[in-house]
Amino acid sequence: MTEAAPSNLFDLTGRVACVTGASAGLGRRAADVLANAGAAVVGVARRAEALRDWVADSSGKTAAVPFDLSNRDGIGALAADVASPFGPPDIVVHAAGINTREAADDVTPEGWDITQTLNLAAPFFLSQSLAPAMIEKGWGRIVTFASLQSFRAFPGGIAYGASKGGIAQLTRAMAEAWSGKGINANAIGPGFFRTELTAAVFDDPERAARNAAQTCIGRNGEPEDIDGPLLFLCSDASAYVTGQVLMVDGGFTAK
Repeated sequence: MTEAAPSNLFDLTGRVACVTGASAGLGRRAADVLANAGAAVVGVARRAEALRDWVADSSGKTAAVPFDLSNRDGIGALAADVASPFGPPDIVVHAAGINTREAADDVTPEGWDITQTLNLAAPFFLSQSLAPAMIEKGWGRIVTFASLQSFRAFPGGIAYGASKGGIAQLTRAMAEAWSGKGINANAIGPGFFRTELTAAVFDDPERAARNAAQTCIGRNGEPEDIDGPLLFLCSDASAYVTGQVLMVDGGFTAK
């Protein structure tokens, strides 16, 4: 392996990235981080207008592919679509997700199925579709989004927690399957960041303060807190890191 200079370890110039959930929240932040690091970024999201707004606001090389990831049968075609603007992706970041927040006694088959499809099945089948091109190049990065609920049980989170527990194991399994062929698979586990998925938490100041107090650092996450960990896992800096869940939670899971 050719050694990269320390200053080049995080440089993504010449790389192509696909980011799902790029229209808002941490997905949009991830897409911006990779574009600012030099990657050509294809954003995928259901909301076409919000996705186009991201492209318009981006200062990097970006393209939008509107797609509803709950359509599992269309994921093969999606892989071809995301390769169209800049070529096959070297990096895929799975940030799209849903949390129905149904109590255990109230979980419906419909709520369960869409949660598992968006949060767990879509990351695998899209990765599976993109892996052959990464293997051909001998270099690839798959980054999934885990959660505090990958390891902790929260009220109203049985379907979401099951999907995010699955993400932790999916990450290890994809590493086992593909890392010997050049693809590193890892996950980021955000703590409490203000996003659409956590709006209910931050709308309750007392609850948000309690969550902050449970971290070692003493505060909830800010969008920029995700930048370094994400760039690490998407770049040459993580060449010998695979099958891991990196918790970016201020030490919430350490207490």
